[in-house]
Amino acid sequence: MTTKLFLPAFFFLYISCLSTTAQTAKVDNPILAGFYPDPSICRAGNDYYLVNSTFAYYPGLPIFHSTDLANWEQIGFAMDRPEQLNLDSTHVSGGLFAPTIRFYKGTFYITCTNTSHGGNFIITAKNPKGPWSNPVFLPNVKDIDPSLFFDDNGRVYITYNSYAPDNKPQYDGHRTIRMYEIDLATLQTKGEEITLVNGGSDISQKPVWIEGPHLYKYNKMYYLMCAEGGTSYNHSEVIFRSKKVEGPYEPYSGNPILSQRQLNVNRKKPVTSTGHADLVTTTDGSWYAVFLGCRPYSDDNYNTGRETFMAPVQWQEDWPIILPANETVPDKVSIPNTTAKNPLPFSSDFHFRDNFKSPTLNNRYEFLRTVREPWYQINNLEGTLTLQLKPATVADKTNPAFIGFRQSHLRGYASTALMFNPTSSQEKAGLMVFQNENFYYFFCQSYDNNQPVLQLFRGPGKNGGEPLLLSTQKIQTSNLLPLQLKIQTNGNAYSFYYAEKGSKSWKTFKEGLDASFLSTHTAGGFVGCMYAMYATSSGLPITSNAVFSYFESKGNDQ
Repeated sequence: MTTKLFLPAFFFLYISCLSTTAQTAKVDNPILAGFYPDPSICRAGNDYYLVNSTFAYYPGLPIFHSTDLANWEQIGFAMDRPEQLNLDSTHVSGGLFAPTIRFYKGTFYITCTNTSHGGNFIITAKNPKGPWSNPVFLPNVKDIDPSLFFDDNGRVYITYNSYAPDNKPQYDGHRTIRMYEIDLATLQTKGEEITLVNGGSDISQKPVWIEGPHLYKYNKMYYLMCAEGGTSYNHSEVIFRSKKVEGPYEPYSGNPILSQRQLNVNRKKPVTSTGHADLVTTTDGSWYAVFLGCRPYSDDNYNTGRETFMAPVQWQEDWPIILPANETVPDKVSIPNTTAKNPLPFSSDFHFRDNFKSPTLNNRYEFLRTVREPWYQINNLEGTLTLQLKPATVADKTNPAFIGFRQSHLRGYASTALMFNPTSSQEKAGLMVFQNENFYYFFCQSYDNNQPVLQLFRGPGKNGGEPLLLSTQKIQTSNLLPLQLKIQTNGNAYSFYYAEKGSKSWKTFKEGLDASFLSTHTAGGFVGCMYAMYATSSGLPITSNAVFSYFESKGNDQ
């Protein structure tokens, strides 16, 4: 089965800073709010394209398009067919790591790593909307973060993160950046592997996790930009340069060229963990960087995951500087020569509502792992999305009846309306906020003692096991009017509300549950939280369906 996701016909949007004529726009950071990590960007003519990691979510590798760097629209996924992307048995933070997108002589190239099945690969497309090719795997390119570089002499190279020399690290986190030449006809390596960087920008300081390499050429010099410090609070971006592509590469004396680790932890509206950057030049010769960052609500707790930010790049003494030391990530970025198009926004306090009036799913939704058989159906005439209950649960490393939407705001809510008639206590359907297999809250309708009930579960946490039932309550249901469910987040807390039989008045079910339970700091991994419509028969044969009549998400972070 091929799963395609497209824009719905019906949605509500609120977006600021747009006009109908060319202007200098103030673009909100992050430019892609919520779990959009490891950004990579390229330009093809007057158009810009951006891609992010998706780990165990399917379809994989969302493709974003812009004509001005200010307004972004998702135009599809690079990996939307089961034969392209095997995510079977993959834990949530496995799967697709750190893609790089490049354009060369009419063809788009994405390099990426499927850490669960096959390793490093290349896919290509003539049209960035797709279809993209099946992956060509690179058996000689070991480990993660592959990136193509097209030199102006026609030669092509791939850089990547790999093990310490002879696989004998001098310290924990000791890594290297390596390079092969690529035969563009076969998309395979040729020649000998070359080590470009050993350890990092200053190996005497025992730098950890040099990774995410990208090569650029500027004023006849080769620049190698890498992340360093690990993708958490100490994350940074460093730069090297050489007169020859094979090196030797000298580090910039002012490294890092991007980091927030040195700033006051008590600063207002902090952005942390910045790094894993990529650079792009505009048509007028300006330079910009996209990079990941995190927005904690307290200490090092963040639930929105690693998000995509942007900043202008300044060249100083022939070195590119993303942010000077001690400067904070800007709330807004000035982008000149922009023309508003009112695309679906991915930043600021947007309001998304889907009444399922389109015959296909909006491409913001994601599934857990590869979808190989149909288990959901849209009736766009009635405005409903039906999920067939599956025996699989989110604790299993399979494809459950789960349709997720990224939590994009520190403050906001997600809500849905549900028609469901369970006949067993094992049957459950509702709204979930999900971080991984063991860390989630599930707010659902079920069946107990011969009557319908509302239940709230918390995932078992790091030790696994069965989810914990936090609260249960009898409810009145109707075969004609839906039950409404809402999860509200206010930084460090989630609250849960419901409305019975089509009522417009929300009732409190449970307030003030600990949001840090779902933070990356607590739950681990590389993803952010998803709101999800979810239905399960908890191991029993399928006997019923859950019908959703809308999904809504709204933020209020300003």
